[in-house]
Amino acid sequence: MTGDNRCQVAIAGAGPVGTVMATLLAQEGISVVLLEAGGDCAQDLRASTFHPPTLEMLDRIGITKMLLETGLKAPVFHWRDRKSGEVIDFDLSEISDVTRYPFRIQCEQYHLSRALAEGLERLPNADVRFNSRLLTFQQDQTGVDLWVETMTGIETLRADYLIGADGANSIVRKWLGIGFDGFTYPERFLTLSTEVELADHLPNLAYVNYVSDPDEWLVLLRVPSLWRVLVPVNGAVDEETLRSDANKNAIFDRIIGDGAAVQTRHRTLYRVHQRVAKSFREGRVMLIGDSAHLNNPLGGFGMNSGIHDAFNLFDKLAPALIGNRDVDGGLALFERQRREVTHTFTQTQTKQNMEFIKGNQDNAHEARRQAMLAIKQDDVQRRQYMLRQAMFESLETAAAIA
Repeated sequence: MTGDNRCQVAIAGAGPVGTVMATLLAQEGISVVLLEAGGDCAQDLRASTFHPPTLEMLDRIGITKMLLETGLKAPVFHWRDRKSGEVIDFDLSEISDVTRYPFRIQCEQYHLSRALAEGLERLPNADVRFNSRLLTFQQDQTGVDLWVETMTGIETLRADYLIGADGANSIVRKWLGIGFDGFTYPERFLTLSTEVELADHLPNLAYVNYVSDPDEWLVLLRVPSLWRVLVPVNGAVDEETLRSDANKNAIFDRIIGDGAAVQTRHRTLYRVHQRVAKSFREGRVMLIGDSAHLNNPLGGFGMNSGIHDAFNLFDKLAPALIGNRDVDGGLALFERQRREVTHTFTQTQTKQNMEFIKGNQDNAHEARRQAMLAIKQDDVQRRQYMLRQAMFESLETAAAIA
């Protein structure tokens, strides 16, 4: 880096997507400044699934080994009928011919971002700045000027390019004036985490379980130290009631029968959106991850698709930064590929996953049960379904776009 106020690439947001992007660039010798408003990489509990192609990508920056050691290997996931106890299982080992990681890794996302941030501190051309909030920026034909708030004042930074990886409320996207079209689900989502071993109460429980019946649905996910329970709740009810012991007890009463005995580590309430930015790029400024697209958590696509954004963008941006070649064509291709994948795969599939699990009108639940059984029982359909849920189909879609 030529100075504290100059870099080739500035990145707003030190979550998993921002730290992956920064690591890709820094390991190639590109000078990068990573700005994070918080004092650390946030301990966000929402994302915890790493899909096979994501693990393959992360091998390029040497972090997959840590995830394998830290997380839980989950080759099998279940669609479960809550009332009947019926289990429709899918085993990713069936697609071991296309990946060296035929499983999901269940591991909270902050393990990735914190490990990468620590690694960046050891690279001479990387500068990780916590407690540094991007206020605004202005771009011209040769670069981008940034104004950053720190504990002691307002600092300026000049970068060749700016990447917004600063989440759903992205200040980068807002200053660009880019629309964020879509909708917000009427339900809110409540995540409860507990050290109680749910597998002692529910037979044949996998690490990843999508549970549905005509009356209620939920998701049960295992991470190394906890079970996480995701349930939809009435968005009109006040937060205190939704987080209350009474509501917690009622939820676990329906799962294991003794909710009052269950102690929870976290009770997190949030809204869920399906939104896509009108553009992922304007001039020398790009959007990746949640700043560019949001979707419901069913399938674990959100964080993974953001990491895929980062690798795609890196492959288009790095050659220009290293070889001083024209970058416009590559960045235009990045936007075409990732916006198309977001619309045709991520948004479509997460909406379908939501519909499959919700079912509660008329005979919808039984119809969806029959559809899942048909997929399970047909070798061709089952393989296609697992390749889609493992996100290989989304990468093929991107690769086919010129």
